[in-house]
Amino acid sequence: MKKAARREAGGKVGAGNAREPRAGDARPSRTPPDRDGTVRIFGIHAVEAALANPARRIERLLLTENAERRLASGVTSRSAKCERVLPRRLDQMLGADTVHQGALLETEPLPEPSLDDLCAAATTGGPLVVLDQVTDPHNVGAILRSCAVFGAAGLIMTRRHSPPLGGALAKTASGALELVPVALVGNLAQALTDLADAGVRRIGLDGEAVAELDSGSLGPPVALVLGAEGKGLRHLTRTLCDDLCRIGAAGPLASLNVSNAAAVALYAASLSPARQPRGT
Repeated sequence: MKKAARREAGGKVGAGNAREPRAGDARPSRTPPDRDGTVRIFGIHAVEAALANPARRIERLLLTENAERRLASGVTSRSAKCERVLPRRLDQMLGADTVHQGALLETEPLPEPSLDDLCAAATTGGPLVVLDQVTDPHNVGAILRSCAVFGAAGLIMTRRHSPPLGGALAKTASGALELVPVALVGNLAQALTDLADAGVRRIGLDGEAVAELDSGSLGPPVALVLGAEGKGLRHLTRTLCDDLCRIGAAGPLASLNVSNAAAVALYAASLSPARQPRGT
């Protein structure tokens, strides 16, 4: 059921009134790089996963002595040349507050899947996750990690108003950036329309919705649509959802932040009878 949304304290998984921008289409392209055109991936788990991904091109690999020992298997398997550095060198490159764990990989963006690719994957697999201007890289990284854990078919974000696919996002995702297909679109409204044309049911998470999220209604193909912290789903995004649902809460707080809400919704989708093996 659809219902007008309010701004939900804490979780903000459904409100907002900004107008949808019009910019481009959803054709496959390259994901946006960090700052100067190079994607920087740091942290042991993120770099290890990138080394294990044959689609990742290794342009430059900088490791401390300790990190080189920990990543020896991945470095050897890729026949990668690494530069031995001191931690302070990475501090200078990434900032003194960056928790790089002695590992930095400079690479190119991964090829981006098309919406058709993601819709096809969602038809027989897990849900798609659609983010409406979620800009915090830690939130997006945590959502990517949940996508990998619960078998999401892919993640869709706006090309603008989304964090770069590297850096803090990749570290928070703890390797999931290499596992979950991510498509960036110029016009989210058009992307949601394209999902509908492909037969994908669009469920927006909204703390004021009447209906509760129910695993029984989350069979494939389905897309879970979540809004940014603070403003939640924008008005046009809400109107393009087939249903608005809230996450039922039994405690004194009635809201979750967007990454926690995504994890709960993905878990609920994983319990859908339509996704269970026959005979269970």
